Amino acid sequence: MKDNDEIIQALLKFRNERDWEQFHNPKDLALAINIEAGELLELFLWKNPEAANVEKVKEELADVFAFAFLLADKYGFDVKEIVLDKIKNNGEKYPVDKAKGTAKKYNEL
Repeated sequence: MKDNDEIIQALLKFRNERDWEQFHNPKDLALAINIEAGELLELFLWKNPEAANVEKVKEELADVFAFAFLLADKYGFDVKEIVLDKIKNNGEKYPVDKAKGTAKKYNEL
């Protein structure tokens, strides 16, 4: 079993044991990702990055990943495939010779 499959199966088991699938439509999963990402950001608010509580960062990041995996599952996406495809597409938009060392958006390179 692939690591992603193991994660998704564990999430689905947890969710299904609690009868929460009824709440996990794509819109609400996308909202949950955003809310959890906001909670992750809050850990850095008004402090130097190194001052953030690493254990809480780990916890909030896990929440973001969990809802992202559940959303991917709703659409039948292969997480590994879509991430690798995105990296490939970004490589085309941000060629090393133009993008290295700059934070400019692809249309400004």
